[in-house]
Amino acid sequence: MLSILDRNPRLCDGVNRRDLMRIGGLGAFGLSMPALQAAHAETKPKALSSSNGFGQAKRCIVLFLLGGPPQHETWDPKPNAPAEVRGDLQPISSATPGLAVGELMPRVAKLTDRISVLRAVSTADNAHSASGYWVLTGYPHAPKNKENAPHGPPNDWPCVGAVVRHLRGDQGNLPGAIRLPEEIWNTGRIVWPGQEAGRLGQAADPWLMTCDPNKPDFKVPDLSLPEDIPALRFNRRRSLLDLVNRRLDQAERDRRVERWNGLRTKAFDLLGSPDARTAFAIEEESDKTRERYGRNRFGQSVLLARRLVESSVSLVQVNWTRWEDDQAVAPAWDTHAKNSERLKKALMPPMDLAYSALLEDLEERGMLEDTLVVWIGEFGRTPKINARGGRDHWGHVFSAALAGGGVQGGVVHGVSDSKGAYPASGRVEPQDITATVFHCLGYRPETEIHDTLGRPMVISKGHPIQAVL
Repeated sequence: MLSILDRNPRLCDGVNRRDLMRIGGLGAFGLSMPALQAAHAETKPKALSSSNGFGQAKRCIVLFLLGGPPQHETWDPKPNAPAEVRGDLQPISSATPGLAVGELMPRVAKLTDRISVLRAVSTADNAHSASGYWVLTGYPHAPKNKENAPHGPPNDWPCVGAVVRHLRGDQGNLPGAIRLPEEIWNTGRIVWPGQEAGRLGQAADPWLMTCDPNKPDFKVPDLSLPEDIPALRFNRRRSLLDLVNRRLDQAERDRRVERWNGLRTKAFDLLGSPDARTAFAIEEESDKTRERYGRNRFGQSVLLARRLVESSVSLVQVNWTRWEDDQAVAPAWDTHAKNSERLKKALMPPMDLAYSALLEDLEERGMLEDTLVVWIGEFGRTPKINARGGRDHWGHVFSAALAGGGVQGGVVHGVSDSKGAYPASGRVEPQDITATVFHCLGYRPETEIHDTLGRPMVISKGHPIQAVL
């Protein structure tokens, strides 16, 4: 049903728009794309010469492991600690002299000469969504240690993907930043804050693609017409929309209406773009390549991320969220029970496979030098194994890893204490990691952008981690 509004409705980006039509949203035209947007930089710093990795990364892939991967069994094993701390898994040597990693990372261990490891990341926040908000945005949650906090001020800082999209805009017919295969959520489908553009406005939101690229019939519904919308009918609806817009133009023309038209144009361009469809055509990959990444949702999502950054998307975040057979007691990397068993059977083999495949694939394609890859979770796990054989939440110290795009390989920065409980030296916080990401992408932390009300803000209050650049 078509209705022309004669009052000032407030649309999803918080801006009042006058005389805009409501035709069942974009869905009336067979478009289901969530939060279609136009994204553009208000402030772009002048190009600076590449120094210390500055601007070396053309693109970024973030691998976010929901639940908090344990530092002891990944990047920071403690073989000399008591049994209740070190666990039953052993360290193995790596390609980096002096760096031992967990035994369940044999493929990644061979590639550490391309990786910088951060062993003293800290938020001192033990709540999934609060600590995660800090990691995703570079700003601490207020208050800390608050689980399932509502969205909105003061916790409405934009995530890194949103800032990148805001600064760089969209290239061609693809959005500048994408999240997949779903958003990050706690038990009860409670979505974390800090995954969208917040005070930058929805035009900068990273596009959320909810999907399973491992399914045989995988396709992106947002890039194809529904079965009940044939091409002829689609074109007629587009003509109707053009007619309505011309009528609105006669009544009023301002930048907000122009912006709406920009969103509408991008929607149609995406539906008709062969480049966009090609970017998502994971079925074009060889069986060997798909097996190399792992035939599971995470592995195929990582492979899809590689295709997307090849197709001009500036930042892709791959979220490891809950799998269908995860138990409530220890979903994803939240290993409160049977930590060792979960790592051996469900977590480490697919992670080791997909992460190593990505680094090798990027290198083989000549892309690793200008593609930054971030490996991180919202926190780590407790030093002491609990009575259920699990490790609990621990934000006081945890590990992260950076590779490619302006980062030195074979570097270990930071040291945790003998139990992997607290930083001993080289402590960094999430804002330092975001500052490092922006630095590699060619933006100084003090780069100023403006929110939807015109208020200035800097993209990061951290400092690039010079030791890894």
